[in-house]
Amino acid sequence: MAITKKTVKDIKFDDKRVVMRVDFNVPLKDGVIQDDTRIVAALPTITYILQQNVKSLVLMSHLGDPKKDIAKAREKAEKDGKAFDEKKFSEGKHRMAPVAAHLSKLLNKEVKLAPGTIDEQTQKMVSSLSGGEVLLLENTRYNKEETSKDASEREKMAKILSTYGDIYVNDAFGTAHRAHASTETLAKFLPAVAGFLMEKELEFLEEKIVKNPQKPFVAIIGGAKVSSKIAVLESLLAKVDALVIGGGMAYTFLKAQGISVGKSLIEDEMLDTAKDVLEKAKNAGVKILLPVDHVVTQQFASDAQSKVTNSAAIEDGWMGMDIGPASIENFKNELKDCKTVFWNGPMGVFEFPKFAAGTQAIAETLAQLKDVTTVIGGGDSVSAVKKAGVADKMSHISTGGGASLELVEGKILPGVKALNDK
Repeated sequence: MAITKKTVKDIKFDDKRVVMRVDFNVPLKDGVIQDDTRIVAALPTITYILQQNVKSLVLMSHLGDPKKDIAKAREKAEKDGKAFDEKKFSEGKHRMAPVAAHLSKLLNKEVKLAPGTIDEQTQKMVSSLSGGEVLLLENTRYNKEETSKDASEREKMAKILSTYGDIYVNDAFGTAHRAHASTETLAKFLPAVAGFLMEKELEFLEEKIVKNPQKPFVAIIGGAKVSSKIAVLESLLAKVDALVIGGGMAYTFLKAQGISVGKSLIEDEMLDTAKDVLEKAKNAGVKILLPVDHVVTQQFASDAQSKVTNSAAIEDGWMGMDIGPASIENFKNELKDCKTVFWNGPMGVFEFPKFAAGTQAIAETLAQLKDVTTVIGGGDSVSAVKKAGVADKMSHISTGGGASLELVEGKILPGVKALNDK
């Protein structure tokens, strides 16, 4: 099903200059890229544009949040009585040099690196580009205008960025829920179209999950907190046939039903909300599946002694760390006949291998389903399918945790709205 926004296929690029927003917000440790998934995800659009005989391609992305990260690191260093080297810290975590070098290798073509984003030197560099040269700007978030709440501040930055191209391409779905200068405001000044990654995200999330899911449709929602997922839970109730709830948030739902959960993670302030969701599901004829057994420990540690409960209740002094084997079977049975699955959030503390069995089982189950649209909604669920070695068996893995959740909640994403309609 086609999306309603224009894409790179709707534009003639011949001898045009292109400015493109990508999401190269990759994890860096001491200046070394730990996971290049987001860079690789943008390659189809970059390659396509370069094949269209363009004059130049200017790429821009944020990388972490320098202001916030530096403040946190400085505070920690002061607390520990250590000296803090801001320049060294930022070079290892926020600078685009490692990304430019890595992208050069992937494209087998030089990717130049700008010293800044909208400074004079960068503007000169951009104006000297020709013959399909590629330039990567420095981290957009070094400019306070990028994330400013003041639209006129963002416009100042966007106006300069608009001089870098004749066409604006947005392929950064992971930041489409932010109204930033490079993700939304820039679209006011240039013809604005979606890249292939943005198109694919909208095709799966908007068309196949929000608007036209094939039935039966099962959503699996996990993770630690009900509060962070309540909007998505409520919007899914109008669409799904069944809702599978796991992870830390399941304990709040169990407690809301009067089931003891020991010292498991719960949000007392969300108990009424959980009751409300259960009531709404009942009225809508939506089946809710919660864990019927758990893997429990007495302490939150990777090597803690554990046992499996024989019911949904957890005794005092114990905490849930993963769903148990009976819950796994229940969840698997619910999934076997479905046609659409949306999964966001792990079933337990899956970063500890000992408590990853539930999450792993869900990933493997989804990989074995035939003729089913399986959409993984970003975040930890993506790590889970990768760890299980089944990422290639999923219909779509979203590159944007926050953006994918907001889209499924039914929100209009500023970065998407700003693009030209077909």
